[in-house]
Amino acid sequence: MIKRFFQYYKPHRKLFFADLFCAFLLSLCDLFYPMITRSMLNDYIPNRKLRILVLWGLILCVIYLVKMGLKYFIQYYGHLVGIRMQADMRKEAFDHIEKLPFTYFDNNKTGAIMSRIVGDLQEIAELAHHGPEDLIVSCFLLVGSFILMSTINIWLTLIIFAFLPFLIWFAARKRLKMSEAFTKSREEVADVNATLENSIAGIRVAKAFENSEYESRKFQKHNLLFLEARGKSYRAMAEFFSGNGFIIDVLNVVILIAGGIFTYKGWIDYADFASFIIFVNIFMTPIRNLINLIEQLQNGMSGFTRFCELMDTPVEQDAEDAKELTDVKGKIDFNHVSFSYGDSEKEVLHGVDLHIEPGQTVALVGPSGAGKTTMCHILPRFYEIKDGEILVDGEDIRGVTRSSLRRHIGIVTQDVFLFTGTVYENIAYGKEGATEEEVIAAAKRANIHEFIEALPDGYQTFVGERGVKLSGGQKQRISIARVFLKDPAILILDEATSALDNATEIMIKKSLDQLCRGRTTLVVAHRLSTVRNADEIVVITEDGIRERGSHESLLEENGMYADLYRSQFAQA
Repeated sequence: MIKRFFQYYKPHRKLFFADLFCAFLLSLCDLFYPMITRSMLNDYIPNRKLRILVLWGLILCVIYLVKMGLKYFIQYYGHLVGIRMQADMRKEAFDHIEKLPFTYFDNNKTGAIMSRIVGDLQEIAELAHHGPEDLIVSCFLLVGSFILMSTINIWLTLIIFAFLPFLIWFAARKRLKMSEAFTKSREEVADVNATLENSIAGIRVAKAFENSEYESRKFQKHNLLFLEARGKSYRAMAEFFSGNGFIIDVLNVVILIAGGIFTYKGWIDYADFASFIIFVNIFMTPIRNLINLIEQLQNGMSGFTRFCELMDTPVEQDAEDAKELTDVKGKIDFNHVSFSYGDSEKEVLHGVDLHIEPGQTVALVGPSGAGKTTMCHILPRFYEIKDGEILVDGEDIRGVTRSSLRRHIGIVTQDVFLFTGTVYENIAYGKEGATEEEVIAAAKRANIHEFIEALPDGYQTFVGERGVKLSGGQKQRISIARVFLKDPAILILDEATSALDNATEIMIKKSLDQLCRGRTTLVVAHRLSTVRNADEIVVITEDGIRERGSHESLLEENGMYADLYRSQFAQA
C-alpha cells in the first residue's frame, strides 16, 4: 500500500525533494538556538564578550530570515505537491469510473462514489504533503538533539530518551483502533453524501408529495449513524492524544527532577541545565509532529484504501484480439441469448432468437419486466449476456471493441439526460469536434431549431441542471438532435415518447420517423399506436417471445398482441 502511494510522487519528485531539502534545512536552523544560548551563558555573558554576543544575535536574525523563506517554500510548494497528487488521483479515478460496467453503478450510490473522489482525496493530499516532511524533520531533530544533548551530559540524555519506547508502544497500541474508527467514519460520510445527493436530486418529487419531513427523517437517520461513527473515531483520537500528552508531561517532570539533581550534584552547571531545557523543548517538537503524523496517517491511508478499492474494481475489458467494427450496415442477430442480472439465478431472457435485417424497424412490446429494455442494454454491451451470441453484421459483439460498437448505436430513452451547460453543448455531445453548422443541421432535422433560436441566448442558453428549464418534449428533441449528429447505423428507441402528452408525442414522432429512416431500429413501446408501422412487432413475455409479425398479421392471429391493442384502443 505504501509503495503504491509513493508512486504518485514520481511526476512531482523534483518539487517533492526540494520540499524535503527545505524541511531538512529548517530543522537544522532550529538546532542553532540552544547551542548559541549555551555558548552565551557559558562564555560570552560571563566573560563580557559583548561584540561576539551581538554578532551571534545578528547571525540568529539572518538564520531566522532564512527560516522564514524555508517555511514559505514548504507551506506553498509543499502543499502544491499534495494538491497536484490529489488532482492526478482524481483524474485517474474519474477515468476509471468512466470505464466501469453498469453493474457497479447499479450497486453503488452516486454520493458514495463522489465521496471517494472528493472527500477522501482531500485527506490524502494533506498526508502527501505533511507526512514525509514531518517524518524527515522529526527524525533529524531527534537525532540532532540526541547528539548535541549528549555533548552536555550523556546520562541525562539517556534518561530522557528512555521515554521514547513508551511513546512508541502507546502510539502503536492505539493506532489500530483509530484506523478502524476512521474507516467506519468515512463509510458513514459516504452514506450521508449519497442520501443528500439523492434528496436534492429528487427535491421536486419530495415537494410534490409534501414529504419534506420524511426526507428529513431519512437524512437524520444516516446523520446520526455518521455522528456515532465520528464520535467513536474522536474517542479513539482522544485516547491517543491524551495518553501521549500525559507521557510527555511526565517527561517534563522527569527533566526538572533529574536536571535539578544533576545540577545539585555538580554534574552539570546552571548554563548547561538551561541549554538542556531548551533542547528538550526542541526534542518535544518532533515527538508532537510524529504523534500528529499518526493521525494524518490514519486519515490519509484510510482514504487511500477506499481510493484503491475503487481503482481495483474491474473495468469493462475488450477481448485481446478485439477488432474495430466498421462500415456497419445494421444487421442484428440474437442467437439463443440468455441473460440474468448480477448473480441472480432468475433469467430475464432465456434462449431468445431474433433476426433484424439492415434498415428494418422492429418493435418490442409486452408486459413490464419481460426483458424488452434488457435487450436494448445488452446490444451495446452495457451488460454481458450469460449464454448465446449477439451478432452485428455477422460479427460477435464480444469480439469487437466496445467503443466501435457503441459508436454505431444511437439511443433515445424516456428519461432524457441533459448535462448542465448550454443547448449547443448538449447537442454537440453527440459528436466530438462537431462544427456549428453540423449542430444546427442536427437541430433542424429534430425540428427544434426555431425553438432554440427563440430562446434568450439561442444555442448558448443554459438548460439548468438535468435540463430542468426545458419541457419534456423540448429535452426529447434535443436528445434526438444529439443522435442525428451522431448519425449511427443502429437506433434504439426505449419508450422514447411514453412520458409525453399526445400533442407533443405526435410532434416528436415526426422527428423520430425521420431519425429512423435508413437505420436499423429497435423500438420498445407500451403505446401500441406508436409501433403500428414497424416492419415486425415482437411480443415478449417472461417466457420469451410469444408472437411476432406485422401489425395486421398479429391482429388477425387474435392473440396476445390483439388483446393488448384492443384494450388500449378501448381505453383511448
